[in-house]
Amino acid sequence: MKKTLIVEPVICMYIFAYSLYMPVGQQYVYRRIWEETINSSFKDDDNISHCELNKSAPLYLMEQEVQEKASLFVMKMDLSNAVLNILVAFVLVANGDFCGRKISLILPLVGNLVSSIFLSIMSYYSLSLSFLYALAFISGLFGGMATFLGGAFAFIVELCENHKQKTIRIAVVDLIYGLAFGLGGLSSGFILKGIGFTWTFATISLIGIANFFYVICFLDDTVQVSEVQQQSLMEGLKKTFSGIHALFKSSPLRKRTSIILLLCTFMAYLFTVFGGLSLFTLYELNEPLCWNEIYIGYGSAASTSVSLTSFLGIIVFAQKLKDIYLVFIGIFSYIGGIVMAAFANTTLLMLLVRVPSLLTFMPLPVLRSMLSKMVLPSEQGALFACIACLEVVIGAVTIAAFNSTYAVTVAWFPGFSFLLSAGLCIIPLSTLSWLMCTDGHQQMYVPLVHEEDPTGEEIDS
Repeated sequence: MKKTLIVEPVICMYIFAYSLYMPVGQQYVYRRIWEETINSSFKDDDNISHCELNKSAPLYLMEQEVQEKASLFVMKMDLSNAVLNILVAFVLVANGDFCGRKISLILPLVGNLVSSIFLSIMSYYSLSLSFLYALAFISGLFGGMATFLGGAFAFIVELCENHKQKTIRIAVVDLIYGLAFGLGGLSSGFILKGIGFTWTFATISLIGIANFFYVICFLDDTVQVSEVQQQSLMEGLKKTFSGIHALFKSSPLRKRTSIILLLCTFMAYLFTVFGGLSLFTLYELNEPLCWNEIYIGYGSAASTSVSLTSFLGIIVFAQKLKDIYLVFIGIFSYIGGIVMAAFANTTLLMLLVRVPSLLTFMPLPVLRSMLSKMVLPSEQGALFACIACLEVVIGAVTIAAFNSTYAVTVAWFPGFSFLLSAGLCIIPLSTLSWLMCTDGHQQMYVPLVHEEDPTGEEIDS
């Protein structure tokens, strides 16, 4: 059977299934905690408002208790998943330079399939929520989102013929991420409304099966591994750590400094963005918005426009501006949107939050591209393994920090966490400024290999 190197359908289906799972999973936890705390079934009707607005009413106090419990439960579940994710992502993505990239795609697909099937069973039989901790730990063995995206980005980068393609190809992956996430978020409300939790999780399982079949049967690998190249686990780990060591210790000082500053910027911005955006569902379920699943779907779908405009921003601004200025523009765009979200008290305002946030997702693909341009082809796996591990660590720390903060502050000012996220953007802005000062007016990147385009001209990275 003839195979292909087109990995974009795999990314699209994975993200779509993941975007269905995220809001539905949070709403499932929220409703189960609601029923256990308030001892009544969740109010599910076509009316947008389903929560108590009178702050002196006993029901209002119980609803705030549900908000706190749901926030802390999600935090603990994500932390249970994060520990193994770090190790798996680090080993699999870094060893992709020697053992192939497909394994970094296949294992997360298996993990998501196991999770969605178990959630279908759990929803059908109303099993205890405590099983979700064990499920989160088990699914961590398969790598999760960090391993999948690390492998996918390394896969894409290896298909690029020169540096100029990297920013665009990585931005295309982020565009697919945003579009699939928006479509999945929009669909989630209607699917949940129409068929309920059990069959929604079953639908996610079917998407996972189709994606797994595509990877196994139709997707080729960018790294061809012969029997001679096959190695033991210990040899693979040794090569992994030697690759990381070479990336940071054997590089020139200027390159090493630039890589560290870029990684710090990436981590800091990911922390602020993920922290702010991850609270949107709980914030929208709370008063004064009191959204139902349909409106939550609309809100998730609104991110589609942000992903599209961020991609278009890269295409347009990259023609005239250096990469570092694109990152600055994106950070300021996020600050404008998240500050507006902190004070959004109507449905219209919450939907309009996406207007100042139009370029929010622009920094992440640009930072990945900037890092990728600074390392050799043989170091791409080590680089994206570092990025994948950092994403897991930052995700775990972010969940703990922002969900705890939200649980403490939701009663007196639910938007406090959004303002905190905006304030923390001073960190990536500072590291970027430092990077500009250290590089001065010279070429920012320090490539070790100068590639040539088809016309024979040296590529300007």
